[in-house]
Amino acid sequence: MEIFNDTQKEIARRIRPESNISNWQDWKWQLKNSVQTTEKFELLTGINFPENEKKLMKETLKRFPLSVTPYYLSLIDTDNYNNDPVFKQAFANINELTVLKTDMADPLSEDTDSPVEGITHRYPDRVLFHVSNICSMYCRHCTRKRKVGDVDSIPGKEQLRKGIEYIKNTPQIRDVLLSGGDPLMLSDSYLDWLLSEITAIPHVEVVRIGTRMPVVLPYRITDELVEVLKKYQPLWINTHFNHPREITASSRAALAKLADAGFPLGNQSVLLADVNDCPRIMRKLVHKLVQNRVRPYYLYQCDLSEGLAHFRTPVGKGIEIMESLIGHTSGFAVPTYVIDAPGGGGKIPVMPNYIISWSTNKVVLRNYEGIITTYTEPESYESKFCDRNCEECNLDLQLEEPDEQKGIGIEKLLSDYDTAISLVPDNNERYNRRENNGG
Repeated sequence: MEIFNDTQKEIARRIRPESNISNWQDWKWQLKNSVQTTEKFELLTGINFPENEKKLMKETLKRFPLSVTPYYLSLIDTDNYNNDPVFKQAFANINELTVLKTDMADPLSEDTDSPVEGITHRYPDRVLFHVSNICSMYCRHCTRKRKVGDVDSIPGKEQLRKGIEYIKNTPQIRDVLLSGGDPLMLSDSYLDWLLSEITAIPHVEVVRIGTRMPVVLPYRITDELVEVLKKYQPLWINTHFNHPREITASSRAALAKLADAGFPLGNQSVLLADVNDCPRIMRKLVHKLVQNRVRPYYLYQCDLSEGLAHFRTPVGKGIEIMESLIGHTSGFAVPTYVIDAPGGGGKIPVMPNYIISWSTNKVVLRNYEGIITTYTEPESYESKFCDRNCEECNLDLQLEEPDEQKGIGIEKLLSDYDTAISLVPDNNERYNRRENNGG
């Protein structure tokens, strides 16, 4: 049985004096009573902002809307809210109106890489399916601040069918990620329909859902929802905890329901200045995640979206955090630190350098303690020429079908089946000069 704390009881009373705490676990009640104004925020928390500060907050909210569930609101330390990691992720800051010349509305070029409405197709074998523009809470660090919070922004079936048809007509797609907004803002029946349509496509091998519900509205993870989702295994679920304080009794219960139902769980954190940019905080977070059967998946460098400049850290801070994790804790508790490349280049892993030097027959490496060691390369290894003629290969390729996908990028340069010796950016001045000279 849930034990409600005094803060939650008081917030419930202030929302509706005649209501009782039993409403608290109703996720629809939570949404109905979400905090969307500074006045309501003050009423429910007892915080009184200075008038000049409140005025600046309202300027921010004209551009980037506010929505915080009563549950997530209850996690704020009201005695120290200016330094509280929950408050900083949930409530407006005037710094969001600071737009640097390097900031972009769509830094990852998701709209540019969209062949049909709702689909972003960046990687060869997978797509992001944008199925909702609304969330139970609008995170202040959201990379999609340009669109999340739109009015009437759960797409209808006709709109979603465009994405479904694209997936059907693109046989290389084996992995579909439902994203948003938050896909779990869709009703159980709507999710049931959507998942049934996608999983009926023969070449779709796996579906993923990206959701922050276990963090900001754990009561959305109902038994009824779990029963719907269980029909569509293999289904992977990634959530978004950024700080250990977010892992509460309620969130642990939600994660347990999902894990017990057989869903592989992952977590994607964003590195945020003055929120979690600390090796001790991140180590505690990953330890609490794996205790709850959640695999730390990615640690993101904060994107170049408009309004996020005050959240960004140097990349060096991320490297420092990775140094504090690799070797110092279990390997499965270490996320991959990535920069989502501006312009749509995808996720680029950024890791500490453990190779010190390299010769023909030895690699010199260092470990997490600073011990320097060597690894001797094999003397007799013979590189096998691969021309993608799988029928003549002596490796065991009794697979469902030969993998004939041609490599791209660095993989292409490393291959033997392609004659390319370099990758040349468009409009390279030297190559343009060659062409103009007839070379």
